[in-house]
Amino acid sequence: MASFKMIKKIESVQNPYIKSLVQLQEKAKARKQSNSFIIEGQREIQLAKKGGYELITILYCNEFMNNIDINQYVENHTEIIEISKDVYQKLAYRDTTEGIIAVAQQKTHFLDDLKLSKNPLILIAEALEKPGNIGAILRTADAAKVDAVIIANPKTELYNPNSIRSSVGCVFTNQIALDTTERVIQFLKDKGISIYSATLQDSNAYHLEDFTTPTALVVGTEATGLSSLWRQESSQNINIPMSGEIDSMNVSVAAAILVFEAKRQRNFE
Repeated sequence: MASFKMIKKIESVQNPYIKSLVQLQEKAKARKQSNSFIIEGQREIQLAKKGGYELITILYCNEFMNNIDINQYVENHTEIIEISKDVYQKLAYRDTTEGIIAVAQQKTHFLDDLKLSKNPLILIAEALEKPGNIGAILRTADAAKVDAVIIANPKTELYNPNSIRSSVGCVFTNQIALDTTERVIQFLKDKGISIYSATLQDSNAYHLEDFTTPTALVVGTEATGLSSLWRQESSQNINIPMSGEIDSMNVSVAAAILVFEAKRQRNFE
């Protein structure tokens, strides 16, 4: 391993700092108060750094590392801490381990900070409660390289460990904004972006619509669907025809179907 600056070492799971990191991992309140969160795994940390996230601390365990060069993650202000196997296993969230964890500063996610292309494709999800669904949607958004993901009326935090884990780091690769449904709709109208709301009411089959112009595709939860405001303000409501007994599917699956139809119409550009 390459040499780097002075390293602290923590071997006890009872260390106060380690206890604070356990709280950061487990409690939304701790993440909100500190405005920080934990990232686990080499790929995720690399994506976070590439995405412009400030890495406050790097913690590593030699027993689990596989010739990882710590220097690639370190900025001048980054603290480096070597931790014992017991401490690492106390902090590690995933079953598979790589021996490296980072504490990172959260970003703000304002609508006005989004940088959109001339012909944007935006994916919007309203009131998602399950972090796994948020992560899956972010993976789809990254794969399709949409302009932005907007979470309207968020019901769970973006930096929940399950969101990060299920997104395989795509929390860091997407432009993301969080706001109320009312403000998101006004933002889209001000930008001249057509709204296509996935709902059964007054809807057309999704593949019959034209998504080649500035487009926002909006999905809601399986349980409650989209709020009435989306249906009312939509340029066109759309549905995914289904032949089985049920009339809904997982929100992340629905989002993938809609987004890749839009990409197909745009010749995957």
